[in-house]
Amino acid sequence: MELSEIKRNLDAYNEKLEQLRGSLDLEEKEINIQEYEEMMTDPSFWDDQDKAQEIIDKNNALKSVVNAYRDLEANIEDMETTRELLLEEDDTSMKDDLEASVIHFQNELNQFELQLLLDGPYDANDAIIELHPGAGGTESQDWTNMLLRMYQRYCEQKGFKVEIADYLPGDEAGVKSVTMIVKGHNAYGYLKAEKGVHRLVRISPFDSSGRRHTSFASCDVIPQFNNTEIEVEINSDDITVDTFRASGAGGQHINKTESAIRITHHPTGIVVNNQNERSQIKNREAAMKTLKSKLYQLKIEEQEQEMAEIRGEQKEIGWGSQIRSYVFHPYAMVKDHRTNEETGKVDAVMDGDIGPFIEAYLRNQMNLNHSAKD
Repeated sequence: MELSEIKRNLDAYNEKLEQLRGSLDLEEKEINIQEYEEMMTDPSFWDDQDKAQEIIDKNNALKSVVNAYRDLEANIEDMETTRELLLEEDDTSMKDDLEASVIHFQNELNQFELQLLLDGPYDANDAIIELHPGAGGTESQDWTNMLLRMYQRYCEQKGFKVEIADYLPGDEAGVKSVTMIVKGHNAYGYLKAEKGVHRLVRISPFDSSGRRHTSFASCDVIPQFNNTEIEVEINSDDITVDTFRASGAGGQHINKTESAIRITHHPTGIVVNNQNERSQIKNREAAMKTLKSKLYQLKIEEQEQEMAEIRGEQKEIGWGSQIRSYVFHPYAMVKDHRTNEETGKVDAVMDGDIGPFIEAYLRNQMNLNHSAKD
């Protein structure tokens, strides 16, 4: 890469950063950070722990954006300084390092822009993921377990913490149902792209005749709401609370006491299980928090459906239709039917490399939103 080409790239990066700065309002964000940090020094700050945690989360989210932008600015300045040095002195090693930095910076800029797309009201929240197999018994249950592993690997790569709140193993293999709590900044913003039905085509390892099978599994994703974000009243007469003995994958979390909790909300039919904690009281608190999140999400979806009907649109709510196909045989291909993003690297996808699909979905949603406004 010639120095003239490097300069063109750096000029383009600077122009892009200026565009992003215009929509960021960095000065206001820095003022908000200062106000939050002053609040955090107040001796009474922790009197209301839920409100305190909400302020900390908001402050961390603002600092994440501001610091990322400042880092990008600093990186460009460093690269421009290096380019100017190369104009005065030919240094092959320095030039190679600069080329690598220029190429890598494009990815950093893309990731920062992607982070800015997560500006929905609940994108910064933790996420609740539920996986359920479709019809097909062991075949679909095994596919559900494969998706569980895929999401665990993805979350590990993103630095998210995953807690298995409920796990029901399959009769022979796989999973009958699993609920995960994914904790981390923008967890819901990223993982909302995965909501829908996932389809697998492969030669079944459970078929002695070696025939090709098609399996389905559903992925439901909702934000986990903080107590300060929602107002959901639950009538004690509307719920039934049952206890049962906890069990988990590979014999984990097995208890001799009935510490696991199942809460059934009769008006909606929503059932929530939690067995992650060893204490029945803590499991109940966690289950109630999940139930409130589900009821609040249901309320949001009902409002969205009403607005769609007013606008004359048909908006499907629920599991939705098939969003992605994973074909292992007769060829290797993973394709997202919403964005047409595809790859032949099936093994990498199943090992958690689903970032390109999520990014394509978020960018597609941004384009749709802009089109709707126009």
